[in-house]
Amino acid sequence: MHPPPRRRRAVRRLWAAAVTALALPLSMLAVGTAPAQAATLQCSVDYKTNDWGSGFTADLTLTNRGTDAVNGWALTYAYTGNQKLVNGWNGTWTQSGTAITVNNASYNGTIAAGAAVSTGAQFSYSGTNTAPASFAVNGTTCTGAHQPPLTVLTSPAAGAVYTQGTAVPLAATAAAADSATISKVEFYDNTTLLGTDTSAPYSLSASGLTVGSHSLLAKAYDSLGASAESTPVGITVASGPSVVASTNQLAVQQGRTATYDVKLSTQPSANVTVTTARTGGNTGVSVTGGASLTFTPSNWSTAQQVTVTAAASGTGAATFDSTATGYTKATVTVTQIAASKEYDARFLDLYGKITNPANGYFSPEGIPYHAVETLIVEAPDQGHETTSEAYSYLLWLQAMYGKVSGDWTKFNGAWDLMEKYMIPTHADQPTNSFYNASKPATYAPELDTPNEYPAKLDTAVSVGSDPIAAELKTAYGTDDVYGMHWIQDVDNVYGYGNEPGKCEAGPTATGPSYINTFQRGPQESVWETVPQPTCDAFKYGGTNGYLDLFTGDSSYAKQWKYTDAPDADARAVQAAYWADVWAKAQGKGADVSATVGKAAKMGDYLRYAMYDKYFKKIGNCVGPSTCAAGTGKDASAYLLSWYYAWGGATDTSAGWAWRIGSSHVHGGYQNPLAAYALSTNADLKPKSATGQADWAKSLDRQLEFYRWLQSNEGAIAGGATNSWAGRYATPPAGTSTFYGMYYDQQPVYHDPPSNQWFGFQAWSMERVAEYYQQTGSAAAKTVLDKWVSWALSKTTINPDGTYLIPSTLQWSGQPDTWNASSPGANSGLHVTVADYTNDVGVAAAYAKTLTYYAAKSGNAQAKTTAKALLDGMWGNYQDSLGVAVPETRTDYSRFNDSVYVPSGWTGKMPNGDTISSSSTFTSLRSFYKNDPAWSKISAYLAGGAAPVFTYHRFWAQADIAMAMGSYAELLE
Repeated sequence: MHPPPRRRRAVRRLWAAAVTALALPLSMLAVGTAPAQAATLQCSVDYKTNDWGSGFTADLTLTNRGTDAVNGWALTYAYTGNQKLVNGWNGTWTQSGTAITVNNASYNGTIAAGAAVSTGAQFSYSGTNTAPASFAVNGTTCTGAHQPPLTVLTSPAAGAVYTQGTAVPLAATAAAADSATISKVEFYDNTTLLGTDTSAPYSLSASGLTVGSHSLLAKAYDSLGASAESTPVGITVASGPSVVASTNQLAVQQGRTATYDVKLSTQPSANVTVTTARTGGNTGVSVTGGASLTFTPSNWSTAQQVTVTAAASGTGAATFDSTATGYTKATVTVTQIAASKEYDARFLDLYGKITNPANGYFSPEGIPYHAVETLIVEAPDQGHETTSEAYSYLLWLQAMYGKVSGDWTKFNGAWDLMEKYMIPTHADQPTNSFYNASKPATYAPELDTPNEYPAKLDTAVSVGSDPIAAELKTAYGTDDVYGMHWIQDVDNVYGYGNEPGKCEAGPTATGPSYINTFQRGPQESVWETVPQPTCDAFKYGGTNGYLDLFTGDSSYAKQWKYTDAPDADARAVQAAYWADVWAKAQGKGADVSATVGKAAKMGDYLRYAMYDKYFKKIGNCVGPSTCAAGTGKDASAYLLSWYYAWGGATDTSAGWAWRIGSSHVHGGYQNPLAAYALSTNADLKPKSATGQADWAKSLDRQLEFYRWLQSNEGAIAGGATNSWAGRYATPPAGTSTFYGMYYDQQPVYHDPPSNQWFGFQAWSMERVAEYYQQTGSAAAKTVLDKWVSWALSKTTINPDGTYLIPSTLQWSGQPDTWNASSPGANSGLHVTVADYTNDVGVAAAYAKTLTYYAAKSGNAQAKTTAKALLDGMWGNYQDSLGVAVPETRTDYSRFNDSVYVPSGWTGKMPNGDTISSSSTFTSLRSFYKNDPAWSKISAYLAGGAAPVFTYHRFWAQADIAMAMGSYAELLE
């Protein structure tokens, strides 16, 4: 048997390029010596914009071209139009007339010779948006680095619908800088090149677009080799002539009216009457204007307005269909909300943007992508991959939609989607019947660096027995595991073609494909991974597929393998709990009961995450051979570890399968609300003999774990491990323990350190706050009181509504060894905030934490700060796709990072990319060079400024929407 992959998720975070100012004392000059003269300041400024017609973001990179450091800087320039400053970051921005001044922030005032700092701002404008002619730093005019062209896709309009076979008119404007000229403009459908135009006006007629959603953009090149792409525009291609509505979701408050627009997708030969009427749902909403609209062959594409009015009382969703003979109807869901519920209206507004197919958040199958954008490297190494995390956020989003609208079909549909595509079917895990619970897997050590792999299998090391396999089979009548695999290549970009029920179907497969990445120790970052299929039939990779890159054995068998992300499955249970609570409050508990029962089943299997990797006893486990094998529940830490995994032979006659837990436990993965739901909620009670009792014990253990990890200041430290260094090594003398597990400042991965991201704090404490709000738990309140006080002290709300929250955390010391009867004060465990961010997804999770905490505790500062964060992002960071802020990605310098492959090992990726000892991150992913945004990366790798991206991550947009809904429910 072969051990499974060691799963690890890289952290999602903003990489802040802050330069620390070092203040040095002046020295007295020796008598008779002349003071040295400072060299003349030399500088250049790169200026880039992301323009959407009525506003833009400007990203400026200031480079010190001189030989001396710049200590303190003021950047000045002027516009020629009516550009108006909205807000700025990484500096203090002010405007006087058309003149702009940016003074350095406290953390980036020093620019070493040859170094650069970035700053940026958001502006509104009308008319033209001409780039500034010149820039000055401390009064000295800078030489201008060549600016990329300004590219705007002017046609089609965002949200437009076209009939299949009808030409989609693409048009773009492009303007070159610095006396350069435009050489060509390319037009793309996502990453597919549709065509090129080399002369103005730049246009293309695209008639071959398939039915479905499309993300279109233009990319201009200038005569000096610079290029830049436009903001994407989402459209829909319908199978026939269609009525087009301007939105698919609309909120209307009690006693008020709301409007949306309709038009036709194609020109008719005669007049067409469009009739709009309510077709179902809440009878308190009705059409009061535009019920019958006439479109002629000359005004068919001019939008006309439909008005809906809500009664003075009542809430809930209604569907309105706009129909015309011979045309596909347009359906708009209009939800009546309470007159005071502004934040519910925001929820529905953003929910509509997220679920609008034209905006690009979902695949044709309805699977949520990790991000709308394709060029993004985080835990998923391409934006149109997805994770179990995204599925869990979809469930949570649809649960809240049910709360607001009363419609629970979308929540049930989200679970069905997850079950179809992300929980392996029996065909995907065909040999579980051969699993031997008395010998779950063969031991292999985890090693410190990728170049130490493959890790040798060692059958001499004893492993414990699996105490829950038999009871799970008895409860559910199957040997199959009911849990999500953690990552999926939704568009099959890699080409493995591991669709549900298929194994290595190849690049021509059209469905979502299971993949895997991390497997080689704590130092293996996303930039150092070798992607591989979950079902390895030796069709790709080397002689043994990809297996001999990770484990050392005398022979290799074709096999399947999956890895579960426990935090995602726990979040799915959390979403089901809220669906159950909210649906019952509406008298609709029966609408979700079947789905909630499936969540209970998922929670039952999630207990595998409580166990040591090889089912060894928990506590003081040192030495792979001397650490005792577990004999049952003594191998359970009753905490959510980093993963559990399972696999087996693809050959049904081969007769083997395996399962493992994980020895590493992270504070950011715990979910006391899920534990509470699975142990106390009758609808979520697991069917197994001991599942409910295990989760009851886990609830207590998780709250103790938070208390043990709470720093002197209030933040929650990393976690603990039952297997030091992943191989049951001896920890440093004096390492503190929690029930015999050793404190680990950075469990699982070190590049970057796993507990430096503030997002893990916000995610985890939000679950504690939800549990506290539901139960009033004193143990939860003790942790929250201290954490909230610390977090609020590190939060800045500016007068214009912009904000800064912690980003990168740094740790020192360790907690006291845990004493349940007398917890230590942890006076030696400390956290500092290294830098700050305006990240919208993390801010939303943080706002939710404050909302639930304030609702139960009455803490006024928590309430006002939650509101300020939500209002600040809503007022300052909205765009056509959602709520987002620009990010400078200095980590993208790692696109050329080497990927360790043993000397002499060779193989092929499905697209023909070579795998060898010369491989790099990009050489294994040559598809990136066809991405429209690749020019940003190539320019950066050639020595240019760090690229700036504005990402629309699915989880972040869902979290923002839900933060609005939570505030509406509890505090509005």
